[in-house]
Amino acid sequence: MSIEATQHQDPAADQPVGCLYLHGFLSSPASSKAQETRLWFEQQEPKSRLLIPELPFEFNDAIALARQQLQQLQQQFETVLVIGSSLGGFYATRLAQDYGVKAVLVNPAVRPHELFGHYLGPVTHYHSGVEYLLEQRHLTDLATLAVETPAHPHRLMVLLQTGDETLDYRHAADLYQNCSLNIEEGGDHAYQGYIDHLPSMLEFARQNSR
Repeated sequence: MSIEATQHQDPAADQPVGCLYLHGFLSSPASSKAQETRLWFEQQEPKSRLLIPELPFEFNDAIALARQQLQQLQQQFETVLVIGSSLGGFYATRLAQDYGVKAVLVNPAVRPHELFGHYLGPVTHYHSGVEYLLEQRHLTDLATLAVETPAHPHRLMVLLQTGDETLDYRHAADLYQNCSLNIEEGGDHAYQGYIDHLPSMLEFARQNSR
């Protein structure tokens, strides 16, 4: 590479990023994507910082914890990114709207207060085996967090796979149609090939960094 090319490199290209990863409903930091993200950051982004909180079952408590962790990262880093999977993507949309940060949504839940009506009653945490009771009040809590239309679509990157067996990807494709939208044929709700997208996620976070 020439000296001239080096001089014209984007100064934000290697800027450390504070990243908040939000797992899905009844999941945990032990999920495969969360662990893949942790390992990738350790190997590829040693100057950046990744937080993967264990989100409480209560939705208001979960978003409160996410807000607290995001604010912590904003105090430490100029460039902050939220990655949210499934229900975590729903939370990430709210955070991007409220805090002006960028977010990557992986097979995000859309209007979960309507979707979860089918799951009212006992539900079991995938990793701990703990049983919780999903009640109507929880759906009301989710409804208050919903973003009906993203106010700043340029802040959102959305990764969808049409083979998602849990969520109808078309709902997210409609809500996020003006965002950076990537729709892959096939796959599943876990999002196959997730780790391959991490470099582009960090590049997205660093674009137009303040």
